[in-house]
Amino acid sequence: MNKELVIVFVKNIKLGKVKTRLAATIGNQAAFDVYAQLVNVTEKAIKNLKTDKRIYFSEAVVKNMWQDEYKTVQHGIDLGERMQNAFKQGFQDGYERIVLIGSDLPDITESQINAGLQELRTKDVVFGPAEDGGYYLVGFSKFHDFVFQNKPWSQDNLLEETLAELKQNRVTFSTLETLNDIDTFEDLIASKFYQSNIELQEKLKQLHD
Repeated sequence: MNKELVIVFVKNIKLGKVKTRLAATIGNQAAFDVYAQLVNVTEKAIKNLKTDKRIYFSEAVVKNMWQDEYKTVQHGIDLGERMQNAFKQGFQDGYERIVLIGSDLPDITESQINAGLQELRTKDVVFGPAEDGGYYLVGFSKFHDFVFQNKPWSQDNLLEETLAELKQNRVTFSTLETLNDIDTFEDLIASKFYQSNIELQEKLKQLHD
């Protein structure tokens, strides 16, 4: 059995249900198009990984996405509980090093995911910091469920508070390079993902003409 697992959390791509902060500026259809392309970026990032993979959808499994991968549905009342449950299942199933990523990262590549798994050979926990103060990747070789409990989700002190708690509990951890996820229009237009994507630029322009 492979001892390493990569978990991807993905929202079901529904009009009006994804990237709501971005949609407030550019509209539901444009936000839908952006998120669909970000999911494609994530698919490419994990495609050639030598690890086992599990795709956790927010609402329902989509059969025609993530072909040939293990797919299931997230369970829990909030993001923390949903992530906690996914990790618990992975460790119960015998995996020793597990990382979890989201699916709204324009710059995510195979190398960051592999770097996270590599860090877990010597550390209990690893984070990929996001520019907004949260994190785009979290991983464990020893699971600590308090990481997901009573946390300021979607606040700019999420990672800072989480790392402080790890230090208090003398848990070893490391951090990877900082990346930017896309939550707002400012995030979008500042990203290389958007600046180099002529097709997406044209599509958004057509929607607003």
